[in-house]
Amino acid sequence: MEKVALLGHPVSHSVSPAMHREAFRKLKLNWEYLPCDVPPGRLQDAVIGLKGFGFRGANVTVPHKERVVDFMDKLDSSSLSTGAVNTIVLEKEKLVGYNTDGEGFLLSLQKEGGFFPQKKTILILGAGGAARAIAVALASKGARHLYIANRTLEKAVRLACLIRELYKEVAVEGISMEIGCMNNLKEVDLVVQTTSLGMYPLTESSPPVAPGLFASRPVVYDIVYNPQKTRFLQEAAKLGCRTISGLGMLVYQGAASFALWTGRSAPVKEMYHAALCALKNMSVQKGNNEIEERKGKC
Repeated sequence: MEKVALLGHPVSHSVSPAMHREAFRKLKLNWEYLPCDVPPGRLQDAVIGLKGFGFRGANVTVPHKERVVDFMDKLDSSSLSTGAVNTIVLEKEKLVGYNTDGEGFLLSLQKEGGFFPQKKTILILGAGGAARAIAVALASKGARHLYIANRTLEKAVRLACLIRELYKEVAVEGISMEIGCMNNLKEVDLVVQTTSLGMYPLTESSPPVAPGLFASRPVVYDIVYNPQKTRFLQEAAKLGCRTISGLGMLVYQGAASFALWTGRSAPVKEMYHAALCALKNMSVQKGNNEIEERKGKC
């Protein structure tokens, strides 16, 4: 049996195992997808273990996408340009890092939202590994102006400088993720939330919502997919914005990873259905747990 892993912390919320296992089943491949909860201090050990235990590769998720770059033997162009890796492939005993996040995001944005970034003004919330891939993808498709907002301003400015070096024709600014700063932005066409805020189980957390920012009724995309309707998306919908969940991005980036590992085209429809079913099952389990907790307090 061939094995691939998911390296992240935490990973209990992820529906990637269900999604990839269904893809393997559909194509009758004797492969397994194993979620591995890897604390930050053990990331190098986990990456070395991929070789030692004969894994064919791995997905990399929060919070490891940037740091894992240091442990690769080789990087492809997508990971070099973004400085982040979300897919590892073992090629001739070498660990090769790829980044399929940008590709997955663009496909989801176009297929689910009917949105094309050419000549658009876009705000990206966050400056981590996913934000890097998304910013590069949007700039490569002709976005006119990118704002990158982060709680740590220095990190937003660094990412803005990276994008400016790669795409000199795109206007890029790093700003603070403060309501006042974002309220001053006008005529934004798209807002992309790339942080882990709002992800299960901390579903009540959310980036600050600046009402002035949403006056132009931008499309609002949250890459968090569990839950599908995050608090951030709910607030944006109340302000009249069209919203898109991150589930599509998960599926499309996963399909690209699948193809890199196996050399086969991924069964995208079946992967999407499996991911959706896994999310629903998690929601049911969460509801049952809450009922049991309430009973215990009676």
